[in-house]
Amino acid sequence: MSVVVRPLALSDLADLLAVQLACYGEGFVESGEVFARRLASPANCSLVLEQGGTVCAYLAAYRSVRGKVTPLHGDFEATSAADTLYLHDMAVLPTRAGQGLAQALLTPLWARAQQEGLRHTALVSVQGSQGYWARHGYVQQVLQDAAQRQRLATYGEGACYMVRSLAAAL
Repeated sequence: MSVVVRPLALSDLADLLAVQLACYGEGFVESGEVFARRLASPANCSLVLEQGGTVCAYLAAYRSVRGKVTPLHGDFEATSAADTLYLHDMAVLPTRAGQGLAQALLTPLWARAQQEGLRHTALVSVQGSQGYWARHGYVQQVLQDAAQRQRLATYGEGACYMVRSLAAAL
């Protein structure tokens, strides 16, 4: 089946929300309005993956700074000094798991970020995904700023901020 990776568009929101619900359940579902605001951000660099014409995965990401966390349901805040590719949310339909679709989203985005001069990639690991991200070279980083720790807390117990060098990401 053909795989197409392309920028996430407003027309993808219904499909994105269906993938999100299938992966996370109600607790982590973010609204279409939130995603529409994120798509409008100049920092946005989110991708969607279609397989056989069906949206079955997405990666919500944007250019940010190391040590800054986007809270659950938060907007993608643009910065003039971006040094980090922040991976806010990645989801693959459970029926398509194990087919390398996540890697098909990650690889081009890491390469693009590196070409743009970003030095790091960061994320908040939730729902027991820390081991997955560790296998990709991400390591937990303690947040020193109290405001950022409060943002991290919006993801619930067990959430952790993780970072890796983009030089090692490819």
